[in-house]
Amino acid sequence: MLTWKNVLQFAKEGSPKPDRVMNLSIEEWKQKLSPDVFEITRLRGTERPFSGEYCGVFELALYACVCCGALLFDASYKFESGTGWPSFTQPISDNAVNYSADFSHGMERIEALCNTCEAHLGHVFPDGPLPSGLRFCMNSKSLIKVEEAQVGQKETATFGGGCFWCTEAIFESLKGVEKVRSGYSGGSIVNPTYRQVCSGTTGHAEVIQIEFDPKVISFEDLVKIHLYTHDPTTVNRQGADVGSQYRSAIFYNSEAQKLTAEKVIIALTPEFDNKIVTEVSRLANYYPAEDYHQNYYAQNATQPYCQAVISPKLAKLRATYKDKLK
Repeated sequence: MLTWKNVLQFAKEGSPKPDRVMNLSIEEWKQKLSPDVFEITRLRGTERPFSGEYCGVFELALYACVCCGALLFDASYKFESGTGWPSFTQPISDNAVNYSADFSHGMERIEALCNTCEAHLGHVFPDGPLPSGLRFCMNSKSLIKVEEAQVGQKETATFGGGCFWCTEAIFESLKGVEKVRSGYSGGSIVNPTYRQVCSGTTGHAEVIQIEFDPKVISFEDLVKIHLYTHDPTTVNRQGADVGSQYRSAIFYNSEAQKLTAEKVIIALTPEFDNKIVTEVSRLANYYPAEDYHQNYYAQNATQPYCQAVISPKLAKLRATYKDKLK
């Protein structure tokens, strides 16, 4: 979580490197943007207070840069500041915003710019609500609202939590989860076999990829259930299963998922005796596992491993998340 100390440091020493950069000339931006958006984003203008379309909007959504489309803010960090401009307590990622000292108009402020295209967004102040204490005071015309999930649109999540037979059985039981497929992620070999992954030399983790309906179950709930139904405090190990392929992992496919995963881990840390060591990494690859691994527990529930390891996890799930079950 960014604090005012971080903001001051970025403004003095340089902001984190962006994921990508978009450079256009001022004339190119002028051709691309409407006059009012050009005035604010490229000439550092400011819209009148309480005039912006996002000032009083708080429904679930993401906010991107109107110039380049880079994701900047999540509505879960939006609050009513009473200032007349959309206000957020955090950016969507540490490297989404560029911070610059601004001494214009006889004031000393920290300007907030899109870190991808350097569009002027607004300013950052240290008078926001706790725990961050930040107020990202933004111009509505610098932003474009992106719905997190359109009607009928499904999302995917990719989790590693030891043997994928276990995690598959757990998530197949949840309302809103429409498909679960075991596979491999996070390694260096294209389309690895189970034997190769079990050797521990490919870098892959055994994972499940979930297709879910966010209107029924949220990604945040999926992360919580994932952390509660395996041991996220052991490195490269789940019980008797030892090796990097059994590591605890969340492979996110958007900055919103990354932010949510990190937020949940911070919130749940006090509930575990040891530190949560779950890897949170961008999804770089996913390869489906062999057919005989798919839907394994449903087809082999009486086998000793299923009875000894998977059945107790399902019992814990039913006891803790009864309202989430199909």
